[in-house]
Amino acid sequence: MNNDPLIQWLLEGDVSIQYQTFCELLDTENASLRSRIAFEGWGRDLLSKRLPNGHWGRSFYMPKWISSHYTLLDLKNLAIEPTVPEIRQTLDLILLHEKAKDGGVNPHTGMKHSDVCVNGMFLNYATYFGAPEDQLMSVVDFLIGQQMKDGGFNCHSNRIGAVHSSLHSTLSVLEGIQEYSRNGYTYKLIELKQMALESSEFILQHRLYKSDKTGEIIDFKMTRFAYPCRWRYDVLRALDYFQDARVAYDSRMDDAIELLLKKRTSDQKWKLQAKHPGEVHLDMEIPGKKSRWNTLRAMRALKYFGV
Repeated sequence: MNNDPLIQWLLEGDVSIQYQTFCELLDTENASLRSRIAFEGWGRDLLSKRLPNGHWGRSFYMPKWISSHYTLLDLKNLAIEPTVPEIRQTLDLILLHEKAKDGGVNPHTGMKHSDVCVNGMFLNYATYFGAPEDQLMSVVDFLIGQQMKDGGFNCHSNRIGAVHSSLHSTLSVLEGIQEYSRNGYTYKLIELKQMALESSEFILQHRLYKSDKTGEIIDFKMTRFAYPCRWRYDVLRALDYFQDARVAYDSRMDDAIELLLKKRTSDQKWKLQAKHPGEVHLDMEIPGKKSRWNTLRAMRALKYFGV
């Protein structure tokens, strides 16, 4: 057993934190831990909130953050086993009833156009949980059609005519493409990988959180690390994506890495700095307190980049 007190502290957390600590910091697969995520702690508690109609909350996307959409994203990020029957059943419901005419999944029946950010997140957990490829083709086509000239994505581009990409939407799509690729899907994979390169470049051009024109911080909320992230972009989430996708170190990451290091406490941990307001199934951690989620994510990013 590793005697590092920081590792020991992580291993005292929820079983999902334990499992990811073994996998990503100790380079050891622990199948027995993973099998427990659905039956203990946060995984069990989230699964228990599923309603008899097959959804969490009132529907696919309502209300935030207890809807099926965000609950499935949370469960995916716990690294729960992807074959949990209840999850697959809910995913089937979404694929059957939530498709829009433009091919994307649509959070509201009254919306004419699908939301690109929602579809990026959907691709992320749908491919993790093994959705059939033929049922995802229209989602892939929708996302490909939404890429903007600057390489990224913006959920307002097909609704109110936004002309510049959003870091929020771009990162959600990137995470979806990464999970799609990891799980062996092949439909238009070459196009998606090229999109991922271009979208990553868009984020790097902004040094992860700064204006590409003035160098000023785009939004100070991006420098405060919340978890769960929901749809919101922040620097830690971006660095975590880059390590997960094995994007090579780029000097334009330096400002973000320096920011991350500055936020490390004297005992080498990171705090939960913020919480996105809204109804939740449970509070995994308390804002202002030391955070195993943020510490784990920061450590795996710094490990990958050799810092």
